Amino acid sequence: MSLAIVYLITGGAGFIGTNLIRRLSIPSVRIRVLDNLSAGRREDLDGFDVEFVQGDIQDAGAVHRAVAGARKVIHLAANTNVVQSVANPELNLDVNVRGTFNLLRASVEHGVERFVFASTGGAIVGDVTPPVHEDMPPNPISPYGASKLAGEGYCSAFWGAYGLPTVSLRFSNIYGPFSYHKGSVIAKFFREVQAGKPLTIYGDGEQTRDFLFVGDLCQGIARALEAPLPFGGSIQLGSGRETTVNSMVALMREAVGGDWFPPVTYAPPRAGEVLRNYVSTARAEKYLDFSPATDLPSGLTETWKWFKGLRC
Repeated sequence: MSLAIVYLITGGAGFIGTNLIRRLSIPSVRIRVLDNLSAGRREDLDGFDVEFVQGDIQDAGAVHRAVAGARKVIHLAANTNVVQSVANPELNLDVNVRGTFNLLRASVEHGVERFVFASTGGAIVGDVTPPVHEDMPPNPISPYGASKLAGEGYCSAFWGAYGLPTVSLRFSNIYGPFSYHKGSVIAKFFREVQAGKPLTIYGDGEQTRDFLFVGDLCQGIARALEAPLPFGGSIQLGSGRETTVNSMVALMREAVGGDWFPPVTYAPPRAGEVLRNYVSTARAEKYLDFSPATDLPSGLTETWKWFKGLRC
């Protein structure tokens, strides 16, 4: 009989989940995935000993069945597109708030020992002078940011009211292999490079983001599963570097090669998106010994190599 600890990863067939499973695949851990396959592919988990449960976090029954027997829960499943959240805030609410609530309630009932919630930074605090840090007051400017703030609130409440050890990890702009469904700028631009389409930057391109390679993110998540933490709170995971979209595109051009690179056009800025964002990683360094090892040029090169070999 196996004595392996069961980790449940919601959204485990998606971009971050697929990378995290590669990081956590060790003999002492048995991984269970709950995913509705709306933004992932089951075949990306081929070759890994994963118990796959197809289901939706909005389905309380499916959630209870998936959580049963799990010692730790990593909740990645979400509706993450800021622009889509503006167009369809009801869906964002149902998935990100109700789905998170379902998982927290099931985790209490089944005695889960640690609950790690995938949250966000800039979308929660809104347009502020960076670096963004965890003590800034929340001021979301999109339904997506509001839904993640609600999720953090429920994580805090379930720690305070029921003793469920929770931590909210606020992710920066994550990029890397297996991001073909991701709607963020790097993945979207690499797909358009492959298709030979022009790249459209919304705004003047001087808006800034904190880009973190997915391998470094997974290191932080893995440590959050084991490290002594102040439960009920949040910890930001990012590079700690501010990069303009124009600068990022220039680095993409170097990774791809000039002959491959399509023209770049500009369009009016979109509602709900912050202008400047990069994070302080001081709390992550303190509690998770977090130190990203992948700089942006190296990460973009590795990501482009993966996209070039993508199975379509």
